[in-house]
Amino acid sequence: MFRQFGCLVLLSMPLLAGCASAPAGGTHAGEPATATTSGHYLARELEIEGRHYRYAVFVPSRAQPRPLPVVLFLHGSGERGSDGLAQTRAGLGPWLDADAGSFPALAVFPQVPEGEEWSGVNARMALATLDAASAEFGGDRSRTYLTGMSMGGYGTWEVALLAPGRFAALVPVCGGVLPPRAERPTLRVGAVAGEADPYAALVQRLGHVPAWMFHGALDDLVPPADDRRVYRAAREAGADFRYTEYPEGNHNAWDATYSDPAMWDWLFARRLP
Repeated sequence: MFRQFGCLVLLSMPLLAGCASAPAGGTHAGEPATATTSGHYLARELEIEGRHYRYAVFVPSRAQPRPLPVVLFLHGSGERGSDGLAQTRAGLGPWLDADAGSFPALAVFPQVPEGEEWSGVNARMALATLDAASAEFGGDRSRTYLTGMSMGGYGTWEVALLAPGRFAALVPVCGGVLPPRAERPTLRVGAVAGEADPYAALVQRLGHVPAWMFHGALDDLVPPADDRRVYRAAREAGADFRYTEYPEGNHNAWDATYSDPAMWDWLFARRLP
């Protein structure tokens, strides 16, 4: 079973070999005939580099203009797994539940397996799900955006560095660049972690992509120091990076961020040349 707003829908998910996405049934373009007035989730599967992944796609109401803007969402540590569903239950997903009828974009929700990070094959998988969903549902390549929270905030930088020309804007939430604590050494942006100044290196490689970072000032799980350093490096380089820090916020900066109309207005106004 897979979640749809207000009901449960049975979806069959045949697996395609190679780097390909498998439709989950329904009518033209994978959209159930009954899902015309509100956004809805569909289940998809993908096989890449010999590994099998489940992911979810939020398809907006048919009243929304096509082609669709596309938001790639990267979840945090607590949503890792293989069910293809947990990643829709924190961060962007719950906000979409309350805004299903008016959200104007396609949203893609890949999922990292237990104990892994948004790096290596998982970063490539995220891009593969984005490409598959965009092709199936008519995504607009000039209005494609990347956001993630916590581990997914790190992943936002990692995936963007893997495809620096793919995204019109980035929104990393409570993320970082280097490991936030000794017991999580793999939580880092591997593409720049080995640089003498990883923050300057990140900005040098991604300074052409508008970014808006969000963090809680009281975050004791992923402290805001890294985001402050990225923002400082961006200002020195003249990059179009914004930074919002919630003075009373702890680690959960995502609820405030995804419910902020100003963030969405800014995001959807960005477009690739």
